[in-house]
Amino acid sequence: MDVKFTTNANIIKALEVFVAVVEAGQMTAAARLVGMTQSAASQHIGTLEKHYDVKLLDRSTRPIKPTQAGVLMYRHAGRILHAVGELAGDMRHQGPTPISRLRLGLQASIATTLSPGLVRMAKDRFGVQDMALHAGQSGDHEALLRTKQADIVITSDPLLDMDGLERHEVLTEAFLLVLPPGFDQPVEDLEQVLRHLSLVRFADTTNVGRRIEQHLRRLRLQPERVIQADRSSMVTACVADGMGFTLLTPTLLIDGLVERMPLDLRPLPGAGMRRSITVVARDGELGELPKAFAEYARVSLVDQIAGQMGQIGSAAVTELESEEEPA
Repeated sequence: MDVKFTTNANIIKALEVFVAVVEAGQMTAAARLVGMTQSAASQHIGTLEKHYDVKLLDRSTRPIKPTQAGVLMYRHAGRILHAVGELAGDMRHQGPTPISRLRLGLQASIATTLSPGLVRMAKDRFGVQDMALHAGQSGDHEALLRTKQADIVITSDPLLDMDGLERHEVLTEAFLLVLPPGFDQPVEDLEQVLRHLSLVRFADTTNVGRRIEQHLRRLRLQPERVIQADRSSMVTACVADGMGFTLLTPTLLIDGLVERMPLDLRPLPGAGMRRSITVVARDGELGELPKAFAEYARVSLVDQIAGQMGQIGSAAVTELESEEEPA
């Protein structure tokens, strides 16, 4: 083993990259999560493999899979990174500014709505001096927390498979039927709607897309794959332009309605679907901040939904108490 890491920080970074690759299943997505180029991420993996004289990843498969040695490395890496995170959290509570820097991951659809108020609260109430904001899909958030690229996330995935986290529920919301303006056909069930309109889909790579796909399978519906997008504003733009209909929750509709897209919102006919928004952070690291963020997010989102969508939006939202769930 003639390859050396120049500092302990280098091996920690290499482990963060490795964990991100295993969880994302591809080098490009992992590099984006850890904030580096694909080339730099590949170099970190290569150095790790040379240092331990093992092959950690099977790059011939899609998605990329860990080898037997990679599975063992992944197990150890998780424990090491968790310990490093605990150390960082303990150190963060020392000195005059307990939280000097905060890294926040936000669900893309609510990032614009929540960011200004959360930044102001973090600085004014908790003395945070520097904040890094990342807007993405819920699928990004586990890797962001695990690789320490985020200290706290506001997400539609409560990450129940991860230990050592505290969770504060913000709200739960029902999916709505979203139609183009002027649609005047019956909407007693989705099969009826599909006779007249195509479904504008969230991409299958997103949690929302997979939820909708599962719902349609339960209803034994198989719409044609005409349009797929991974941002709610792109989905609503296509619907507003008359290209089809979609299924979205109130928080996923906020950006489109802010841009005054003409959309016709109806209750989802037949069996309903719901999802929750949750504040998730590593347990005990940030004091009262996660709970305060959840309370602010709840008030802000409920007000925004009521103002933009009226009764149909408010009726789709259930406010929840901000109590911790056991990790």
